[in-house]
Amino acid sequence: MNKNEQLNKKSPVNIKNKKASFEYFFVDTFTAGIVLTGTEIKSIRMGKASLVDTFCYINNGELWVKGMNISPYFYGSYNNHESKRDRKLLMTKKELLKLEAATKQTGFTIVPTLVFINEKGLAKINIALAKGKKEFDKRQTLKEKEDRREIDRAIKRF
Repeated sequence: MNKNEQLNKKSPVNIKNKKASFEYFFVDTFTAGIVLTGTEIKSIRMGKASLVDTFCYINNGELWVKGMNISPYFYGSYNNHESKRDRKLLMTKKELLKLEAATKQTGFTIVPTLVFINEKGLAKINIALAKGKKEFDKRQTLKEKEDRREIDRAIKRF
């Protein structure tokens, strides 16, 4: 178990992108900070966020996440946030250059996989450099998942 997995298990908030592992092969993973407003972090702490249909892109040497839905904060007033605005991600220059070079190759994209709160109370996002799966790869993934489920059932019987 690596360091990021240990931190994520302690977090009360784990918002996952379940569809991403089915649609893509993960080549490399990174952890980035998210630039948020006050009402956005409160909504994330309440678990009111979604990573469905999200992706990351690089613009002018900065990494952005598009399509991330953070529901408006219930107790927010006139200064509540937009739910689907683009949000800037914070990473080191070296990591950004690596991602930018990789995404210029055909078939690679950057996909958010998990949003969590670290031990300091900051919102972090795990992103993955990913390569799209073909249809037969998806069928193989489903078969492996079904086989694991059958093995677990057999073990529980005995």
